[in-house]
Amino acid sequence: MSDWQRKSPLDWETYVNKMVKVAAIEKHEYEGWVLTVDPVSASIVLATFLENEKVSVSVVLGHAVQEVEILKEGDDDMKQRLSCIFAPEESKAYSPEELEKRKNDLKTWLERNHIPVTEQGELGRTLCVAGLLTIDPPYGPEECSSSNEIILSRVQGLIQGYLEKQQ
Repeated sequence: MSDWQRKSPLDWETYVNKMVKVAAIEKHEYEGWVLTVDPVSASIVLATFLENEKVSVSVVLGHAVQEVEILKEGDDDMKQRLSCIFAPEESKAYSPEELEKRKNDLKTWLERNHIPVTEQGELGRTLCVAGLLTIDPPYGPEECSSSNEIILSRVQGLIQGYLEKQQ
């Protein structure tokens, strides 16, 4: 087991959002910005920015890592770029007022269509449909969760149709 694999998750966290050079077995070297380190396998996920705003993501498996050298600290701008790599294209920040309106509009629409819905959680931010499915902010099909796949699929379809009619 290498020194890298013996480190703790707290040690690995210090490498996140930093430009590093990874020396791996068989004299392979990798450079990139550390997105994360898998705490189970010690694998490093690196991002490299290419031209045209494209990003290359690569993984160096933990058992192959021999040495990691920090080349550069990430500034706030870089941290923001890295945090957006896996964010969905349409992800949008909603104000608390917009979220409340979206929740109330969806709840009203579900009730109007005779679908039982309640509010859950400390702040009442989660909608619960028939006690079998929850919808978290921002109240789209992707935020639905249920162990019953048939109900999940049907409610996601209903919400998708509802949102398309809203636009």
